[in-house]
Amino acid sequence: MQHFGSFRLDTADECLWHQGTQIALPPKQYAVLRYLVEHPGRLISHDELLDAVWPETYVQPQVLRTYVLELRKILGDDARQPRFIQSLPKRGYRFVSPVNVTDGPHETRVARNAGIAGRVEELNTLQANFNALAQDKRQIVFLTGETGIGKTALLDAFCRTVESMPSAAAVRGQCVKGFADREAYYPVMEALAELCTPPHEERMRPLLARKAPSWLAALDRQTPNGMTLTQEHTMSDLCSALEAMAAETPLVFMLEDLQWADESTLNLIGALAHRRTPTRLMLVATVGPRNGETVELKRLKHDLRVHGLCAEISVGPLRRAHVEALVRDILEQDVLPPDLATFVHVSSEGNPLFASAIVRHLQSQRFLVRLERNGTMRWEARVSLREIEAGVPEELEQMIELEIEHLSPHEQHILEAGSLFSVAFPAWAVAAAMEEDVAAIEEACDALARRLSLVKRAGQDELPDGTCSAFYVFAHGLYRDVLYQRQTLTLRARSHVRIAEQLRALFAGCEASVAREIAWHYEAAGQRARAITILRDAALLAARRQAHGAATDILEYALRIAEDLHVNERECTTKRLHAELMEVKREAYDVEGPECAEKQT
Repeated sequence: MQHFGSFRLDTADECLWHQGTQIALPPKQYAVLRYLVEHPGRLISHDELLDAVWPETYVQPQVLRTYVLELRKILGDDARQPRFIQSLPKRGYRFVSPVNVTDGPHETRVARNAGIAGRVEELNTLQANFNALAQDKRQIVFLTGETGIGKTALLDAFCRTVESMPSAAAVRGQCVKGFADREAYYPVMEALAELCTPPHEERMRPLLARKAPSWLAALDRQTPNGMTLTQEHTMSDLCSALEAMAAETPLVFMLEDLQWADESTLNLIGALAHRRTPTRLMLVATVGPRNGETVELKRLKHDLRVHGLCAEISVGPLRRAHVEALVRDILEQDVLPPDLATFVHVSSEGNPLFASAIVRHLQSQRFLVRLERNGTMRWEARVSLREIEAGVPEELEQMIELEIEHLSPHEQHILEAGSLFSVAFPAWAVAAAMEEDVAAIEEACDALARRLSLVKRAGQDELPDGTCSAFYVFAHGLYRDVLYQRQTLTLRARSHVRIAEQLRALFAGCEASVAREIAWHYEAAGQRARAITILRDAALLAARRQAHGAATDILEYALRIAEDLHVNERECTTKRLHAELMEVKREAYDVEGPECAEKQT
């Protein structure tokens, strides 16, 4: 469904709805309206519209005028003051109304007209905030989410919607990492500079000159940036100037990566939020992961939330259907190779930046190749995507490495030790791998979780001796993969053995309960014989307790490990394991009957 004004365009049933009433449109009339609605905010030339609606057919451009006139009558639109279809003489048309997309019952396409997938709800929320400006209610909105989750793409889509309206203005400023201590108001000045250039210059520059001359002087380099802009009265001047600009036209002031903002910029946001003057001003700021926020930013957000002066939109991972839509857009084809969407979704964990990088990586590694089928070039999988280990895309590996290199050598070693686990890693295991004190490691991990988006605390485990140990998870599996590959084989093997030995010490007397985990670490260290010994002991204990199903699973796991033993060892070990497995199955038959034995087989 495409929503604009009080209308809904049903792309499944190819009709128009108005306040619950269905309006049937002739096919070509519907096609013209749909094309305009699906490309809001930009000029659609006569030739483009003709090619879209009448492909491979010559049609006089005057025909378009007839259809547009009829559509205007249906929509109640006025060509002189258009709310929906704007005519640009001798050029074409522009659909100027904001368009919101929702998934109808027969439609699974998601927000692709905005250039992004799966952000319908977030776009609608931003649009609702913008609509509140009509009642002179100022809006402060934070878009929060992890790196690469799509905050900027969402802001781009919203910005296109705002800029499609002739009477609205949207400007942006970018906070830069490391600039907070060097230049006050850096992102604010960048956004102001955009307001003082075409197409906004004629209206906005005089207002800034009248209400906040020191700011205009700074923009014109008449005084050094930041030299006089930290005084309280100049902040008030700028607030007054922005409100005066918003009185002329709805104004959206956007600041990106607020976690890197200077304190002066944050103070300005607080001042704007607390003022009571009615205004059509909307400030939207993107914010990275919460554990990357400065103390000043946390205080600002808390203050505004407590007083009900802001809204927060959390941008989360994409669902599989939305990742599939994203991959279709990247490859520019509707039918994808088998398992591709699932592979990208699982590997990226729903992160759009990671998903895009993974698709490009599959192309560069020729797991995806472009082939001709029935006269059409298509991307196809060269091998089964279920079986490949594609590795970490180079561009993501470099990005992650840059984050890691900012840490101290000791912090890097802690995270590398944590990467020895496939999912969550406990502090005691990191301490064992590094041969350090558990309490010190836990304290260091907590400090990392507070500062970085790489890792977060996930809970705590109670150990057999009654003590508790915190455990942590990486924000994304790709972080863990990079950290794991940074270590030499020798270092990894040594660390895995230490963890296995610590597990045996912690669970002395009940090692069987963690036999698989111990064996996994021995196997990762290349000590397969020790892994098999642990598993055989656990299987024997399970069989004595008549847990024949568990014993069978353990022995089958041991057989898989045995396949990688040296030739001389392999035959003897597998023969013994098969004999033990047959004995367990025979006992299961004697004790539990043929049905249970058959299930184990």
